[in-house]
Amino acid sequence: MKGITSLQLDGLYRLALAEDIGSGDVTTLSIIPADLRGSAVVFGREPFVLSGSKPFGRIFELLDSEITIDCPFQDGERVEPGVTVFRLQGKVRSILSAERTALNFVQRLCGIATLTRKMVDAMAGTGCKLLDTRKTTPLWRSLEKEAVLHGGGKNHRFGLAGGVLIKDNHIAATGSLKESVRLARQGAPHTFRIEVEAENIEQVDEAIEAGADVVLLDNFTPDKLKEAVAVAKGRVLLEASGGVNLNTVRAIAETGVDFVSCGAITHSAKAIDLTLEFSPAYG
Repeated sequence: MKGITSLQLDGLYRLALAEDIGSGDVTTLSIIPADLRGSAVVFGREPFVLSGSKPFGRIFELLDSEITIDCPFQDGERVEPGVTVFRLQGKVRSILSAERTALNFVQRLCGIATLTRKMVDAMAGTGCKLLDTRKTTPLWRSLEKEAVLHGGGKNHRFGLAGGVLIKDNHIAATGSLKESVRLARQGAPHTFRIEVEAENIEQVDEAIEAGADVVLLDNFTPDKLKEAVAVAKGRVLLEASGGVNLNTVRAIAETGVDFVSCGAITHSAKAIDLTLEFSPAYG
């Protein structure tokens, strides 16, 4: 998976810290002595799949490199409610000032990983793979797509440079599906698969005849998906998209398609309820 660099991610974290702290954490600076040290733990109030441990730690490190963080879990592991997932030690001022920003990142990423895992589990045994989409939070794409991997899903193209996907508006602009495929074969790198969006069975036939490698079945009913599988006869890979959620993903996967892509796992995942609580101060 390609994404922005660690240096660029640091820039994102610094901006997030600056957004929250501004000219200074007035409450903390007013009441917490500069030399007071303490320890804290982070745990969830619900079961979840861990993702975002690196951003969580990095945010504290950027604010105060002397904070130490221990995490007994690996990203991708399931964590039960009430179980400590992070232990922090250091200056109380620093921990308090970075707390919300760090939690905002890890709660959202855990939410994506957790929803992804639920969907992958729902599809178990079908042989179908769950894919993400480009429907991600601006500038968070690397983190959110990594969270999908932690949840057991797979990444579709990272961005527009990562593959050919001819959609309805491309076809409208060129005048035909066949011409769109021809131009893509001519202009795109030869190693790229050509994927074409189809809105009906006729377009599935047309895409196959035009030489597509993958056909994206947009908002097909399960019955229509089965019909498309019969028409394709293994000549192309089939990706189902549209109307995918926890209640529908199993039925979609059982139709025989190769992939199910779902924007909801990144754009609509509920953040996990995580909390940070201090232990008695020390030192």
